[in-house]
Amino acid sequence: MDEGKQKTAIIIPAYNEENTLGNVLRALAGSRWREIIVVSDGSTDRTARVARQHGAQVVELPVNLGKGGAMKIGSLSTEAEFLLFLDADLVGITKEHVDSLLNPVLQGEADMTVGIFDEGRLSTDLAQRIAPFLSGQRAMHRRVLEEIPDLEKTRYGVEVALSRFAEAHGLRVKAVILKDCSHVMKEEKQGLWKGFTSRMKMYWEIIKSLA
Repeated sequence: MDEGKQKTAIIIPAYNEENTLGNVLRALAGSRWREIIVVSDGSTDRTARVARQHGAQVVELPVNLGKGGAMKIGSLSTEAEFLLFLDADLVGITKEHVDSLLNPVLQGEADMTVGIFDEGRLSTDLAQRIAPFLSGQRAMHRRVLEEIPDLEKTRYGVEVALSRFAEAHGLRVKAVILKDCSHVMKEEKQGLWKGFTSRMKMYWEIIKSLA
């Protein structure tokens, strides 16, 4: 196995994603990557059990810290030099997508990669074309994550924090097209009203990060 792959961990922050997480982990089954870590971020459903059933390492947080906190805890749970973060509700993710996100960082061509959905679903494609800095599919050297102050407090603003840090420090960021990949909308997972409420909360946390 390539040495770079031995030093790589895939980290998946997940909050109540029992219905979607299995599909992501099945897509990664038998992958060459040494570690797949699911951080169950205060989940009250079967997220942790589903992760274990699919052979992932599991970190269970007793309370919800938000996405930024879960990512930080995930990075502290591995000694891997290179980290790839994936959302737990992806649709259409493949090993080829994983390779395309990781290889530019492993080969020293980029300090960070950002995955952009394409030809997956119109709503998510459009959102990422408008605001690619909000993508949760990112690979980087662990030192990038370690240098961002108060990452654990950013919650859904974590992608804004990552993008701002990269811009402020002149990091080489490469956009990677994830063809036929998308994610499940909150309204689909939680119902129209509850999903809409969750989306508004997410947007508010992002706006706070931008401010």
